[in-house]
Amino acid sequence: MSNGIYEIKVEETFSSAHHLRNYRGKCERVHGHNWKVEVYVIGDNLDEDGLLIDFAILKDKLKDILGALDHRDLNTIHFFRKRNPTSESLSLYIYEKMTEKLKEYSVRVKRVTVWENEKQSASYSVEE
Repeated sequence: MSNGIYEIKVEETFSSAHHLRNYRGKCERVHGHNWKVEVYVIGDNLDEDGLLIDFAILKDKLKDILGALDHRDLNTIHFFRKRNPTSESLSLYIYEKMTEKLKEYSVRVKRVTVWENEKQSASYSVEE
């Protein structure tokens, strides 16, 4: 028997506005993105149905988090009041929220990747 781990991913999208403080360039002005978010979860064991965790559970947890961000000005959300709402900070925010929501399950969030467009993304992960 191998000592491998399982990994699954879900994706979801949302739209929001933001601006970067103390930044010189186009992004200092309020603008919006249609963000794509990828959440990767890992674990050692499958349940009795052969699942690491049901995709529906993961998608529901992610939708809950993104619902609080959708069609909002990210700069007005408490987490981003002192931290610039960059793609990097957004990936950390979602990582922390997903980690909290998945505490009761036997999975760990491996990585969250946030795409601000089809060519640029930022990820947050914790090395094990």
